[in-house]
Amino acid sequence: MTPAGVGAAVPARGRRILLGVCGGVAAYKAADLVRRLRERGHDVRCAVTPSAARFVSPLTLEVLSSHPVYGEEYLEAGRQGAEEHIAAAAWAEVLCIAPATAHMISTLALGLAPNFLATTALAFRGPVVVAPAMHSAMWEKPALQENVERLLRSGVTLVGPETGALASGEIGLGRLAEAPAIVAACEAAGPEATLAGRMVLISAGPTQEPIDPVRYLGNRSSGRMGFALAAEAARRGARTVLVAGPVAQATPPGVERHDVRTALEMEAAVHRHAGAADLIVMAAAVADFRPATYEAEKIKRHRGTPEIALVENPDILASLPELAPRALRVGFAAESALSAGEAARKLAAKGAHLLVANDISRSDIGFGAEHNEVTIFRRDAPPETLSRRPKAAIASALFDRFEAALADFPVPPEAKREAGPGRS
Repeated sequence: MTPAGVGAAVPARGRRILLGVCGGVAAYKAADLVRRLRERGHDVRCAVTPSAARFVSPLTLEVLSSHPVYGEEYLEAGRQGAEEHIAAAAWAEVLCIAPATAHMISTLALGLAPNFLATTALAFRGPVVVAPAMHSAMWEKPALQENVERLLRSGVTLVGPETGALASGEIGLGRLAEAPAIVAACEAAGPEATLAGRMVLISAGPTQEPIDPVRYLGNRSSGRMGFALAAEAARRGARTVLVAGPVAQATPPGVERHDVRTALEMEAAVHRHAGAADLIVMAAAVADFRPATYEAEKIKRHRGTPEIALVENPDILASLPELAPRALRVGFAAESALSAGEAARKLAAKGAHLLVANDISRSDIGFGAEHNEVTIFRRDAPPETLSRRPKAAIASALFDRFEAALADFPVPPEAKREAGPGRS
């Protein structure tokens, strides 16, 4: 049985993870995070800020990690090992700061070095994972959000914060992400480019089918799941092409994004890149129907209730076996109920190898939610459920399965990886 919330198999090679702990009530959770990382086979060392040492004992972290804990003494003049922050930065493969206070986030964003952890972060050249924890009033401050955006633009992976009970007793956005989500982010941010040489094509978000200049047929898809999948593919070294419907999501680092609006536009963009893909994941919520006619002027109320005739949109997933016969093809299904028999019918009808289904009748997962819970259906294996967890963790677990399936889809030596460059 896998650790709760992680879902993926234990990595083949543990990573060297430097865990930075900042001062705040959530610092006590660092002990559990060290334990979980060790259980997953990772080598963990800890660095604490002066204020963090008042919330969680460095001795506790030393015992759990089996390594001495870095602190301010390593920066004291005259102490042997005064360049220990350089050595710590060189040792680590992943730097994870959890919890990260508002002060530390701003310190990282501005490139300051007031303590050992910040100095080490400044010297570190690998992937950085930051898990904020603070009161919601602090998290929402425009100045802090500007610094968060600066970190995201530099390639830092942000995990959380989540909405829940805060130290003040209030409910708000600012709670430290759960340990399994932070573990998953550390593993996903690692340096192993397991999909290097592969091309991954992902669709995400809704489509909008215009009725008149101000109205359209659409759905509530936020695109979060598809964007999480794209981020995961890029982190694993794949050339990642993302075809996105109209959503307010930032483009993940290393992802080639193409924005579309309608189902026909999405079909054209997917078809343009499908032939070069090794893996195609259709995570978009594509409208099944569109208005048969478009009214060039806004429909007026005084004209009475309009009758809107609909026509079917193309089934993009079902068109892919002919266009991308050598690709692993994955479909997503947003359903209120999906039996194994119906899933098998969908797999056969659409020519998909995997079908990932989630329950849209639940308000805590799926459209617009920060979490998801999915069931994976395969052609020749029983269904597998990935329990509720943040969408980034779902994406990581799904790509573990996709990679295993891709072992049966070798890259032909003559295959070309060319598709339209840049962002449109």
